Amino acid sequence: MTTAQHLAEQWPGERPEAAQRLLVAAVDSFAARGFHATTTRDIATGAGMSPAALYIHYPSKAALLAEISRGGHTATLALVERAVASSDHPVEQMRRVVEEFTAWHARGNTVGRIVNYELRALPEEDFAVVAELRRKIEDTVKQVIEDGIRAGVFATTDTRTAARAVTGLGIDVARWYNERSSESPEQLGVRYGELVLRMLGAEA
Repeated sequence: MTTAQHLAEQWPGERPEAAQRLLVAAVDSFAARGFHATTTRDIATGAGMSPAALYIHYPSKAALLAEISRGGHTATLALVERAVASSDHPVEQMRRVVEEFTAWHARGNTVGRIVNYELRALPEEDFAVVAELRRKIEDTVKQVIEDGIRAGVFATTDTRTAARAVTGLGIDVARWYNERSSESPEQLGVRYGELVLRMLGAEA
């Protein structure tokens, strides 16, 4: 999936075309150079615009990073909540969460790297917003684990650490996955789902 396609999934119909081009260019620039080494000129040039035109839509490159990070985490939280709502059984909920979460980070690996590995570059207020979204994702996964323990299908003593391990596995996919990977995002999601269920003591 291209950067443009992945961003379009997160903000369908919510941004002017020029602003969307800037978001795509920012992701590509941040991924290639890192946030701190990227200039607003790099982003504007990548979008086929002048540096002055960038400021019509975003006051700074930090504002672009914040927009990308909020959008990515909001989309991920919605994905996790839909996966949990798809079943009332903890094992199937967890399987679906991991499959969808993993596939999302594989399909949009470039965006995934930015939203997860450039967090420290966010301004304090924007970081707080993203941190709250991340907490909600982790808490949703933790609740499924706790429900599974009560139902006798999961066996773990530290639900917070387990939830972080589950989400960490999926997030890390964005670091290494690319178009040359031998498995599709969906195939990888299935394998990670089985791995996580075994890790939690359930029969996959």
